[in-house]
Parts: sequence; structure tokens; C-alpha cells
Amino acid sequence: MTAPTGNIALSTRRLEKRFGSLVVANDINIALPKGARYALIGPNGAGKTTLINLMTGMLFPDGGEITLEGEDITALEPQSRVRRGLARTFQINTLFPGLNALEAVTLAVAERRGIAGEFWRNLSAHRESVDEAYDILSRLKLGDSCYRITRELPYGRQRLLEIALALATKPKVLLLDEPAAGVPHEESGEIFEVVAGLSDDLTLLFIEHDMHVVFRFATHIIVLVGGAIFAEGSPAEISSHPGVREVYLGNRKHV
Repeated sequence: MTAPTGNIALSTRRLEKRFGSLVVANDINIALPKGARYALIGPNGAGKTTLINLMTGMLFPDGGEITLEGEDITALEPQSRVRRGLARTFQINTLFPGLNALEAVTLAVAERRGIAGEFWRNLSAHRESVDEAYDILSRLKLGDSCYRITRELPYGRQRLLEIALALATKPKVLLLDEPAAGVPHEESGEIFEVVAGLSDDLTLLFIEHDMHVVFRFATHIIVLVGGAIFAEGSPAEISSHPGVREVYLGNRKHV
């Protein structure tokens, strides 16, 4: 499935990355249309998190290019990409354990607005930042938990809070690296229900191992194997793809 060039939010072209003789990204070409809900799947060690790291500047490629809404961002540092509208979450929580949820997200909003340095000295003067933070928490169904200390939140809510922190940067593209990792199976669907309700203007690419979740929420699936794209297509196409079923799905149909 190919989208018109002007409709592409994030793309990679011939992306390459090696660690010595180990090839971890091999000729990766991806085009995420604006508003897309794409999933990235593959066996352990396929290079999924490496690809996210390349897209976000945590790693720099040995070849190829990355563009965000037509702008070449291949050489930009992570924070410069964030300022241009590219945000991510991690497999492991990167939160502020001693702050409550509202303080944490308000601090992230203040950082985006360039007022984080003065934030704690005069909290009442930053009502707009507080209101924006509460609105983000409410959209993620965390409004009733806004005054709870982060480390006291149930783990599923901590994962939602990490997404809230990413949303505080006002991203155009959000990359979710296993957002339900470590969350009990019965709660992972709830996280994706909330994520699915985010604005259609936001482009999403998520890594997830639960195929029931993937086939329920993704409109397009990219399969990585050995650092290269093995297959991609709609959930129905991927579910019936004999090669994917052999190397990853275990010959089981999921849709």
C-alpha cells in the first residue's frame, strides 16, 4: 500500500545500520501516511526497537535517510526531532516516580513551552500549562489519577502516563515501543482502546507482540525479520501470508 508523497508523515529510504559485521537494519523503506495506525511486528531480535531508535535519533544510520513531513531529519539529534513533532515511548517506563501525574505532565508541557526552568518557582503563574496537562490526562482516562504519585499508580496506568508525557510534546508522529509491555494481558487491550481514541491527525507506529491486539488496532502491519522488511500489508493479508505464519505466527490465523 503506497500513499501519495504529500500525505506521508514519516518515511525511511534505504535505511542501513551495522554493528561490525552484524546488520541490524537492511534497506528499510517505510512510508507512514498522516493519521496512520501501523504496527511493527517480528521475532525477538528482528530489529524493531533498533528501527525506532534510528527514526528518533537514538542511533544514527550508516546509510539511507529519514524524513518527517518531507524534511530530512537523518542527522538531527533526538531533541530536535521532538521539537519538529516526532515523539516516542520506551519498553521500560521513563517516568518521574516522585511526582504526581499532573505535575509530571505539566512539567513536560512547560519544557515544550520553554518555561521549565522557572516552573517550580511560581506554579500558579502557569495555569495554561496545568490545564493543558490535565486535558491530556483526561483524554487518556487518567484524570481521576492526576494527583496520585507516579510510583503508586498501577502499572497499566504508568504506561498510559508515559504516553501522556509523549503527547505533551504535541507530536505529529508518535512511536510506541511495546506500550503494554509488562501489563497484565487483560489490561493491554484497555491501553490500546485509549490509544485508538487519540486524534486522527496523529500518526502512530507501534511495536506489539500480542497479535490479537495488533490485528484489532492496526490498519497496516510491517513484519521485520533479521533487520529487513519481510512482508507488509493489511491485517488480513499478513494473517494469511504463508511466510509470516511460518516464521512468526506459528501457522495460526488471527483474523
